[in-house]
Amino acid sequence: MKLYDYYRSSASYRVRIALNLKQLAYDQRPVSLLDNEQNSASYTAINPNGLVPGFSDDADSTGVLGQSIAIIEYLDECYPEPPLLPQNAFDKARCREISLAIACDIHPLNNLRVLNYLNTEFGVNQNEKMVWYHHWLQRGFQAIESLISRQNTTFCCGNSPTMADICLVPQLYNAKRFGFDTSRYQHLLEIEQRCLELPAFVKAHPDNQMP
Repeated sequence: MKLYDYYRSSASYRVRIALNLKQLAYDQRPVSLLDNEQNSASYTAINPNGLVPGFSDDADSTGVLGQSIAIIEYLDECYPEPPLLPQNAFDKARCREISLAIACDIHPLNNLRVLNYLNTEFGVNQNEKMVWYHHWLQRGFQAIESLISRQNTTFCCGNSPTMADICLVPQLYNAKRFGFDTSRYQHLLEIEQRCLELPAFVKAHPDNQMP
């Protein structure tokens, strides 16, 4: 298995957690977003999206997957233990709802290429970018906190980590890195703490990667 990633990319962070939870060995191929390597001809030949992560499985030579949610669901289908989605249909849909609230509603508005575009095309300064960044975090986390507060589970969607937790932890990491106050989201912070006590999450943490 090969994982093309950047150590601080929250999407790559998600896939590292999933691989570690499945106890799957993988070869990391760093792609520097700061050096624009994701847009190089050599990388876009591998992953036309020009994004990280990119993932290939030696057991399947059909190509590279380039979206973290698709990669996580692929891993769950091909390597089913431990499961990363609940078995019950409604619980599975709820898990996807929380995961996509992060991966589709928060993350795309706050990733590096959007922030850079705001700067280069609209002249938005650093303070204005952070107002933008924090606005979408606040909207997203408030909704997810409300969803999770209605449940009585150890993790987002049950008593073991699922795809929702895999998405939540990297997003909280980025939020804190950019000075966002997470203290009002107690349920999310409690789940984050439980996750960060697990070896799979510790191993995947950006501080434990090679830049």
